[in-house]
Amino acid sequence: MVDAHRTFVIVGAGLAGAKAAETLRAEGFTGRVILIGDERDHPYERPPLSKGYLTGKEERESVFVHEPSWYAASDIELHLGQPAVHLDREAKRVVLGDGTVVHYDKLLLATGAEPRRLDIPGTGLAGVHHLRRLAHAERLRHVLAGLGRDNGHLLIAGAGWIGLEVAAAARGYGAEVTVVEPEATALHAVLGPEIGRLFGDLHADHGVRFHFGARLTEIIGQDGMVLAARTDDGEEHPAHAVLAAIGAAPRTALAETSGLALVDREHGGGIAVDASLCTSDPDVYAVGDVAAAHHPVLGTRLRVEHWANALNGGPAAARAMLGHDVAYDRVPYFFSDQYDVGLEYSGYAPPGGYDQVLIRGDAGKREFIAFWLSEGRVLAGMNVNVWDVTEHIQALIRSKAPVDREALSDPSVPLASLIPAEGA
Repeated sequence: MVDAHRTFVIVGAGLAGAKAAETLRAEGFTGRVILIGDERDHPYERPPLSKGYLTGKEERESVFVHEPSWYAASDIELHLGQPAVHLDREAKRVVLGDGTVVHYDKLLLATGAEPRRLDIPGTGLAGVHHLRRLAHAERLRHVLAGLGRDNGHLLIAGAGWIGLEVAAAARGYGAEVTVVEPEATALHAVLGPEIGRLFGDLHADHGVRFHFGARLTEIIGQDGMVLAARTDDGEEHPAHAVLAAIGAAPRTALAETSGLALVDREHGGGIAVDASLCTSDPDVYAVGDVAAAHHPVLGTRLRVEHWANALNGGPAAARAMLGHDVAYDRVPYFFSDQYDVGLEYSGYAPPGGYDQVLIRGDAGKREFIAFWLSEGRVLAGMNVNVWDVTEHIQALIRSKAPVDREALSDPSVPLASLIPAEGA
C-alpha cells in the first residue's frame, strides 16, 4: 500500500529517472513516486538510438527500460507527454504544461540534455535532423534506409561520438557520407589528436569523406528539401540530408528559474550538485546529463552525458533522497560500436590535462588499449577490440599511483599486476 504522506517526484522520464524510481521501491520507500516526462513514450535507453536500433539490428521494443505494465505494478505514477514548466521550491511544487500541480517532499531533476542547434541559414529544411529522442531515431532510420536505396548523400556536422556512430550506420545502409568537423581530427576534444586520428582512418576505410578544419555556413535547399551545404572555406558539399551532431546542452531551465546553483557553460554547464547528488536546495537532487557533480575520486566537478552515468546515478540519487550516506564516485564510462570496432572508455582526461598517450597492443590492427597519463598516473583508458579489462583500467585510475610505463605498454604483462595493493 502506498503511504500518501510522503511524495517523491522525479522530473525526467529517461533511464536515470526510471532507475531512480525502481530503486526507491527496491529500497522499501512506501510513499508516492511520481515520474514526469515530456515525451509520450515510456522511459527508454538512448545508446540504441545511434547504434542497434538505428542500424536496424534491434527493434523498437528493445529500447525501453521496463515493460509498460511495470510502472502500475510498482505503484509508480506516470505523467507522460507533459513537460514540467515551473518549479516553486518555497511551496515545494512542480507545475506541468497542462496546468497540473504536483507537490513533493523530495524532488529529483533528471531532465537530461537537448541537442545544440546549427545557427545557419537552411536549418528549417525538412532534411535537417538531430538525434536525441526515440522519435528522432525513428525518423532518421527511415531516412538512412532511403538514402541507401537511392544512393543518397548524408552530410554530418560534427565528428563526435554521435556523428561517427550515425556515419557508420549510414554506410551500413549504403548511403554516401561526408563529415564536416572544425577540429583537425575526429573525436579531437574527447580523445585528442593521437587517437582521434585513428577513428578518422577507420571511417575513411569504410568510405566516409571528412572535411576537417571547417564549419557549415549554409544549408541549401529547394521546395523544403536539402540539396547541398556550404562551409566557411568556400566549399560546397552534396547532401540530401543533414545531421547536426554538434553536442548537447543540459536542460537547466527549471533549475535556473527556481534559483538553484548552476555551473557556467565554460565549465561544462549543468546543475551544481555535491557528491550525494544534492543541489543547493537540500530537498532537490539532480542526476544524469543535467547534473554537474563533484567527483570524490577525481577531485573535480564533472557533467557526464553517458549511459552508465544515468544507469548508476539514478539509483545513487534515490538512495540519497532516502537519507542514505551516498558518495557517487563511479569512474566515468562509455562504450561505442562502429563497423567491426567496439570500445570502452573509462576515466577523465580533458584536453591539456594529460602529458602522454600510451598504446598497449596493435593500433594498426585496431586491437589495443590507449592510456592517457599525467606524470605517470593513469587518468583514462580506452580498450578497443580488447575485452574484460575495464575493471583493471578503472582500478589503475582509482589508485592515482604512478605506473611502470614500459610494463603498461607491454601486452604480455597482466594489467592486474600493475594495480597497487590497497594500503601500499
